[in-house]
Amino acid sequence: MNDEQLLRYSRHILLEEIGIEGQQKLLDARVLIIGLGGLGSPVALYLAASGVGQLTLCDHDNVDFSNLQRQIIHRTASVGQAKVISAQHTLLEINPQVRYVARQARADEAQLHDLIEKSDLVLDCSDNFATRYAVNRACLAQRKPLVSGAAIQFQGQVAVFDFRRSDSPCYNCLFSEEGASAELRCATTGVFAPLVGIIGSLQAAEALKLLIGMEQGLHGRLLVLDALTMQVLQSRFSRDPCCPVCGNKTGYPTLPAQTSA
Repeated sequence: MNDEQLLRYSRHILLEEIGIEGQQKLLDARVLIIGLGGLGSPVALYLAASGVGQLTLCDHDNVDFSNLQRQIIHRTASVGQAKVISAQHTLLEINPQVRYVARQARADEAQLHDLIEKSDLVLDCSDNFATRYAVNRACLAQRKPLVSGAAIQFQGQVAVFDFRRSDSPCYNCLFSEEGASAELRCATTGVFAPLVGIIGSLQAAEALKLLIGMEQGLHGRLLVLDALTMQVLQSRFSRDPCCPVCGNKTGYPTLPAQTSA
């Protein structure tokens, strides 16, 4: 690290759990953020400020005026612009030392394979089950840690799936795709603006700890926050041996996404 970096990240370096070695791990890391909306905004802002070396920003959408109530990475002047470009402009002002890669696309299985292969960790900040299940399968196939978040109305949740561990459960173990209920959407049910900031910040914290190599974290636990009562509940979950995505007795299956495109 040069003198400017030592000063910029000095408050991290002062922490015994991070230090110079931990901060260097962040500088060397490559992270994929899927979704630059309410959750992806604080995630990207904090990871950029913390000095994660490369952030790949993936979102197919453009900034809408209704997004500005909670998607704090975007500005009024960005309405109509691609979210990944709007986010990139904001992040460059916060930390120009980070490399930002913008991908304006709705990531399908093949694109996810390519993006995840080039990343050390993935944050799912999407707003629909189809994407969450696809990201889960792709991260599992490539053994990349996944930090998942969701928020609607006044309730949010965060879970961590560290697929580097052979015993890790997957998103489908927690929320079965076969039993998935109809989705609630912010456009029709609303969402409390600070809630996505809280959940996104928790996702960023879990991501940084995973990249640094801290043992403490939410792996194997689901954190649920009720922003009306400010009650926080945590529940443990384990790998489902009957899970059609990851469940078997001999280890993870070899999935099609592991083959090169």
